[in-house]
Amino acid sequence: MISQEYMPDLGERIRKARLALGLTQKDFAGSLGIVQGFLSGIETGRKVPSDTLLIALTHTFGINRDWLMQGAGDTFQAAATAAPAGAQAPLLEVIPEELPLPRNHRGDFISVPNLPAGCYAIVCYGDFMAPTIKDGDLVIFNPELERKSGDIILVNNRWGDPILRRFRLKDGEVFLAPDNPAYAPFRPDEGTRTIGTVVEVWRKVLI
Repeated sequence: MISQEYMPDLGERIRKARLALGLTQKDFAGSLGIVQGFLSGIETGRKVPSDTLLIALTHTFGINRDWLMQGAGDTFQAAATAAPAGAQAPLLEVIPEELPLPRNHRGDFISVPNLPAGCYAIVCYGDFMAPTIKDGDLVIFNPELERKSGDIILVNNRWGDPILRRFRLKDGEVFLAPDNPAYAPFRPDEGTRTIGTVVEVWRKVLI
């Protein structure tokens, strides 16, 4: 949990990242879906950011998670290698035994802005990863990306079903945890296969 990793200077680094982006507290908070007062509390060390907020910071603004949590490395992530303009990712209904797919793969494709190369897409079903990933969200994952503790990964469980869980490494033990506290984490077994690491989530918003 973030409360175990939290250090007092985390809020100060969030403030530095916001200033580097040239954003006011009001604009920064609005883009993250939180109120300005809560952001102010985080920046001054009086409030603790949630895991979901940290994901939003790293995915929305490209802030380097290692720098955010520990002050290590550059403030912002190196830009991911993007596929050519108009490139598409296969939208998978069934996860194949092996990836990447052959070039002559036939099926549905999706296109999103700045799509990283080598990615695939699935639609999330269920509320196991809510509120981070909701039922019906479009999930983009990369089968080649190395997983790190705290990442959301796509795995096949022992019954062969694809599921999304957060990868946790604690004291040398691996846990796969839902973001929804109504469900319990579990330890993967020999029947659990990692398919890829989630890099983006797209959500349809009704207005």
